Amino acid sequence: MQSYAPLPATDMARRKILCVEDDRDTASLICEELVDRGFDVRVARNGRDGLSEILKDPPDLVLCDVGMPGMSGFELLDRLTAMEPRFERMPFVFLTALCDHDSELKGWQLGADDYLIKPVDYDVLAALIAARLARVARSAVWPKRVGLRDREIETLTWAARGKTFGEIGEILGLSRRTVEFHLENARRKLGVATRTQALIKAATGQLIQP
Repeated sequence: MQSYAPLPATDMARRKILCVEDDRDTASLICEELVDRGFDVRVARNGRDGLSEILKDPPDLVLCDVGMPGMSGFELLDRLTAMEPRFERMPFVFLTALCDHDSELKGWQLGADDYLIKPVDYDVLAALIAARLARVARSAVWPKRVGLRDREIETLTWAARGKTFGEIGEILGLSRRTVEFHLENARRKLGVATRTQALIKAATGQLIQP
């Protein structure tokens, strides 16, 4: 197997990842690939075991399949969301073969940080995990300085990903008018003239991850 340089010890090395995956071969491959990249990975075989692991020893990030026996990935995320704010800063990433629109939309609506379709490029996955962990590390600093609310950050993030006002509203369960309201508030707080400039400033300042 190709070897990879470990992540810097002062950065993301040895951060704890919980992989919730019922397929043993897939789980083993994910674990092996991420360990090679410097992460500390443990595996749960279904949603119930995943919930137990999270409650026992909360990971830095959860990587979760959707279709699993006993408790699906959707059900697991729903349970965790109900427990907020205890787990509100723990990134949750779906990694699934379900690529239909309704499944992906449900994942976003439940509050997933990302929704990746199998098979996955492991370099991309490792980069995404590192980016999500870095975002958690900075999330308590810059938003407070500019006074952005969670909805303002969410709408900025989805706008930066190219979603229309209508699509953002569908994902977040908001009206188009409410989406526009949050984006306008974010623009004003960021001190720029246009929404495009707001997106650029938020991305440059690493407040959002397009």
